[in-house]
Amino acid sequence: MKYSSLAIVVIAGASVASAHTIFVQLEADGATHPVSYGIRTPSYDGPINDVTSNDLACNGGPNPTTPSADIMEVTAGSTVNATWRHTLTSGPDDVMDASHKGPTLAYLKKVDDATSDVGYGAGWFKIQEDGYTDGAWGTSKVIDDAGKHPITIPTCIEDGQYLLRAEMIALHAASSELGAQLYMECAQIKVSGGKASVTPATSSIPGIYKQNDPGILINIYSMTADSEYVIPGPELFTC
Repeated sequence: MKYSSLAIVVIAGASVASAHTIFVQLEADGATHPVSYGIRTPSYDGPINDVTSNDLACNGGPNPTTPSADIMEVTAGSTVNATWRHTLTSGPDDVMDASHKGPTLAYLKKVDDATSDVGYGAGWFKIQEDGYTDGAWGTSKVIDDAGKHPITIPTCIEDGQYLLRAEMIALHAASSELGAQLYMECAQIKVSGGKASVTPATSSIPGIYKQNDPGILINIYSMTADSEYVIPGPELFTC
């Protein structure tokens, strides 16, 4: 389907008030934790656009986050759900504007103390990604499933404390530099039951993305159902 430049502007600017999103709570090991429990959530739901900023790790800067003293228990091999909402008080029908299409991703960072680690810097590895398949975007699946973003914790990693970084990237305005909107928060977790059989290769945040990566700088309105989308970031870690 072809879009005029005017149509792109209209779509990109549609429903601005309901466009943004926050990773507000985690479902793990049969428990649905309260909003902001163990998560560094901001009061403002805006994105990070500069992929070279330290704020790319766990948000912050223009969206100041609130510290949390809580750590959530997570079993290696289990699938947790990061729950996304437009605001901290939104319901399951208010996740993110449907025009905000793009990939979902998740990363882990092994830390000594999840409540005090700064987040940015070395040590991150990607454990989940969902891009564009048969015309469907990862973000659209999350929106359609009441904000649930499933993330499987690898069975082979070490036990201990981690930061779990859940991310959604909106590409509706990504045809110009700094147009991609990156949404992320960090959950503070303690993993148990891991086999410690594989040591992941790690990357630094910032550093995982470049502003001109083909998955960051892209015109999604020229894509068809069989177009290939290159998910940004390091290789997906598997056991």
